[in-house]
Amino acid sequence: MAGARIFISRASFPTPDDNEFYWVDLIGLAVRNREGTDLGTVATLIETGPHCVLSIKPPQPDADDVLIPFVDAYVDRVDREARTIHVDWDPTY
Repeated sequence: MAGARIFISRASFPTPDDNEFYWVDLIGLAVRNREGTDLGTVATLIETGPHCVLSIKPPQPDADDVLIPFVDAYVDRVDREARTIHVDWDPTY
């Protein structure tokens, strides 16, 4: 079965706790810092071992992706209803 793809209905997923998220639910969310600056949208997540990293596609088409560790030190909250992730991150990092 190596290389096989397994599909499961979303209805079969366990409901995540308040501070738990499925990666697929984070992709496409807007990312804003504490000053209200739009940093872009989540393009994907990167698994690094110790924690995941958000890969953000900035609104400027020629800008490099922004990488933000998905940890409490930088992620203030995920607002599922507003489809926004609020972070403590300066755009010049």
